[in-house]
Amino acid sequence: MPYPNDGERDRPWVMRTYAGHSSAAASNELYRRNLAKGQTGLSVAFDLPTQTGYDPDDELSTGEVGKVGVPVSHIGDMRALFDGIPLGEANTSMTINAPAMWLLSLYVTVAQEQAEAEGKDWKEVVAKLAGTTQNDIIKEYLSRGTYVFPPAPSLRLITDMVAYTVNNVPKWNPINICSYHLQEAGATPTQEVAYALCTAIAVLDAVRDSGQIAPEDMGRVVGRISFFVNAGVRFVEEMCKMRAFTELWDELTRERYGVTDAKARRFRYGVQVNSLGLTEAQPENNVQRIVLEMLAVTLSRNARARAVQLPAWNEALGLPRPWDQQWALRMQQVLAYETDLLDYGDLFDGSTVVEAKVASIVEGARAEIDRVQGMGGAVAAVESGYMKSQLVSSLAERRRRMESGEDVIVGVNKFESTEPSPLQSGDVDAIETVDPQVEKEAIEAIRKWRAERGNTAVAEALEGLRAAAKTEANLVEATLRCCRAGVTTGEWSQALREEFGEYRAPTGVSGASAAGEAGAEIARVRGRVQAAGERIGERLRMLVGKPGLDGHSNGAEQVAVRARDTGFEVVYQGIRLTPSQIVAAAVQEGVHVVGLSVLSGSHMEVVPAVVEGLRASGAEDIPVIVGGIIPPEDAAALRAHGVARVFTPKDYELTEIMDGIVDVICEQHEIDPASVTG
Repeated sequence: MPYPNDGERDRPWVMRTYAGHSSAAASNELYRRNLAKGQTGLSVAFDLPTQTGYDPDDELSTGEVGKVGVPVSHIGDMRALFDGIPLGEANTSMTINAPAMWLLSLYVTVAQEQAEAEGKDWKEVVAKLAGTTQNDIIKEYLSRGTYVFPPAPSLRLITDMVAYTVNNVPKWNPINICSYHLQEAGATPTQEVAYALCTAIAVLDAVRDSGQIAPEDMGRVVGRISFFVNAGVRFVEEMCKMRAFTELWDELTRERYGVTDAKARRFRYGVQVNSLGLTEAQPENNVQRIVLEMLAVTLSRNARARAVQLPAWNEALGLPRPWDQQWALRMQQVLAYETDLLDYGDLFDGSTVVEAKVASIVEGARAEIDRVQGMGGAVAAVESGYMKSQLVSSLAERRRRMESGEDVIVGVNKFESTEPSPLQSGDVDAIETVDPQVEKEAIEAIRKWRAERGNTAVAEALEGLRAAAKTEANLVEATLRCCRAGVTTGEWSQALREEFGEYRAPTGVSGASAAGEAGAEIARVRGRVQAAGERIGERLRMLVGKPGLDGHSNGAEQVAVRARDTGFEVVYQGIRLTPSQIVAAAVQEGVHVVGLSVLSGSHMEVVPAVVEGLRASGAEDIPVIVGGIIPPEDAAALRAHGVARVFTPKDYELTEIMDGIVDVICEQHEIDPASVTG
């Protein structure tokens, strides 16, 4: 990571856009176009089946293939993804967590193949590989939801990767400690700093105690730990957060791990600004939000990001087009090359305002770190549900402030009148769409791959992986053998599922409440829920379901909390359910409404499957409502298919949504909604 001497102009950060969809070949074409436009790093978005360790033809992959990223199922896909891109010269970020070891092994194997094809020493090429695997499993249990294995074996996979890369791929960052999703899940700046550093402690302690790294090499380990953070629109506070991160990381690595090299102790981080803070209403306002959020992580030279990727203005509407991503890249280039930002030292040294805010965040984060460490560390605080319940409660409070108008969201809860946007005119497709044929082709392709490979070598490689998993051996070498043999993503993951088991994390819903909600309105809706229940003859029950592989559970959790607070009995079983599992739960629990949350773009596949499943079970009288990032034409199609209501991010008032759900239940039971009052 470049740090010029004082007085020199700072070097621009690595500029990325988060990209990947449809297929490896289509994504490769996109990457090459982005690099030609001046992008200096790649950020690979994998689809949800890849992120959660499933092949395209698995039942849970239905509707998810190629939607939010690129499917990579085996070494052939990885070759196609980086065709014509010399990996020894690239800087690649891979957003992958539970299967991080698998994807890095595929990447390393392709780098070896490229080197051998050019007559180079592959070990020298692999030693030059630069980039990052996100690989922070703790935050997956707390926010993003793409975990697979329980915490202990997940931590082992991370430990093995860290040890392997430090010794064999020394320029690679084997983990991004990722506070990005913690902020999306509700974390305050203090919680974001504290929980990210608690995760770092868990990882570094595990590496130190594994015996795979000599004590004198802990500086090398610390020097390869990077962070991936979120930057919200309160850019002064966010900048102070980054300075607090820098101060605490230097202190932690010096005092806990004895790292004396100041360069190794530098806080190294990349950033994506707050995608879930972008609005569907008046989406053109997202442009200025993105620019202001970028300033939060670039203004302070002593705490400046060394890699930045910006979302596109229309990501609240769906998948951005190449032009939208180009616009986001140009924002970075204008700041780095046209302004004088990089000419100066730190702009905030000596500021009493900044120093006071940083000190406040540092003090609060230290206290929270001590609290978590007192519980036994980050893993224990995940397993007990403590950190998750803290985040759900924080997000409930954030929503309360937005709904009450204390926090102004321009175009959403204030200044709502607007002119028609030329960026969304009727003759313009405002988002990229993925052809449903992509999934069919991916299923055909992986079945062909399995039929044509050497299955004896595959079986031997998988057996070697299972055998290694039963010991304390580092699992990277066994994984590399699986890559070369032609094992698939789903097969690698399933082999480890058999040894490690699967995991369902605490939802955090039971301990959270929308405390402070405007009392009169929530009481009125609670009265309606009770009155409707009395008319029907039993308490109203709602099932909140997350079908498919979409792990963005924040919205579903907040719906569950508000439904309970307005008097519903709530059934919420967490993420990653098949439509048939949701149908079975709805029938068994005798619910009065099913609410589905889908943010991954799979709504046209998984939602009709639930509706049809209820009909087939004789429960067609249970209405289905849906919330998520759903374009208007898809919403119309879902309603035509029998969905009672469709809510999108512009429907932000949860108590109002609960009021509408009471209407839906009343209509289903032939009760005049107007007659049910609170």
